[in-house]
Amino acid sequence: MFNKTLKGAMTAASMLALCAGAATAQDEKHKVFLSMSYIGNDWQAEASNMVKAMAAHESMADKIDLQVQVAGPNAQRQIQQINAMVQSGADAIVVFPISPTALNNVVKNACDKGVIVIAYDGEITEPCAYNVTIDQTEAGKVTAEWLVEEMGGEGKVMLLTGVPGTSVDAARTAAAKEVFEAAGVEVVGEAVGMWSQAVARTELSKLMSTRSWDDIDGLWLQVGCYTANAMQLEAGRSAEELLPCAGEGSNGGRIQMLPAGTEVEGASGAYMPLGARRISYASPPYSGALALKLAVSMLEGAEVPKLTTLPLPVVTSDTVQLCETGSWEEMRDGCNAFLPSIVSNPGWFASIFSAGTPEVGLNAALVGQPEL
Repeated sequence: MFNKTLKGAMTAASMLALCAGAATAQDEKHKVFLSMSYIGNDWQAEASNMVKAMAAHESMADKIDLQVQVAGPNAQRQIQQINAMVQSGADAIVVFPISPTALNNVVKNACDKGVIVIAYDGEITEPCAYNVTIDQTEAGKVTAEWLVEEMGGEGKVMLLTGVPGTSVDAARTAAAKEVFEAAGVEVVGEAVGMWSQAVARTELSKLMSTRSWDDIDGLWLQVGCYTANAMQLEAGRSAEELLPCAGEGSNGGRIQMLPAGTEVEGASGAYMPLGARRISYASPPYSGALALKLAVSMLEGAEVPKLTTLPLPVVTSDTVQLCETGSWEEMRDGCNAFLPSIVSNPGWFASIFSAGTPEVGLNAALVGQPEL
């Protein structure tokens, strides 16, 4: 009887010790939040997937407890959520900011309490914040210059912008308009595209309700070149008549950029025609995953620059290269468009490779799973 009682007591003590150890291990994890604003497009879904995949990677899983909150396109709600994150004991906050300035006070408060705040893609102007982004002004300038050259230095263009209020949209649009104005190119139509193919179709339909495609010489669309090509074909224009388009790095758009006559498994219907005149760029969706990786390195004592400027992924009809397997090694070697049989969503963004984030690849962008 004594032995049974002792054995039971030892078992109970062991279980308590195990539970205590598990709780201690959980407590030792850094509490990290992902604060997202507008999520109604393919880019945000990919970026979120890649952050979650980075958090799940074997190099991170035992270090952090990641929690995700979505504020929508509402600066006040994002402010409230960030305040709550700080109050709940956040060690770091990775954020896509709805505004470069509206969050400054809440970010300063977080920094004062020892919380690391690092923004990706969109920037935060509060000096204590860290930022991971491409040069958005350069993106607007380079793409507009390409379009002006394709148009022979003159003509009329239509614009679709991004999510209003973000630093991303403001910088790109201002830079592009400056190029058009200097060249004497006339902007004959403009609408808010929200970086969404679906919104692009709606807004382009409105813009085209009072004009003909023949009245336009070029398109500068932060998102929507893929959709604009489809709409022109639906209107009876031939593949040779497609307008030059400067825009997003959607996979469907890049498939359309492949040389005419290229055999592409699964490229039919909406993916056609091939040979479109395009320049394709994107804020890389891996920026959030890199921001998380940098935040964890700072929590572990590393020094990180306040601004990490990512390479601008620009692809033209001359440099588009098909990924046949989607492996990390294939992307490392330069492929930048994926077979439709691998990536079925044409609006999905293809600029997912970074040598600095080998933890995340195709499966991370598609379904939130890290590289093994």
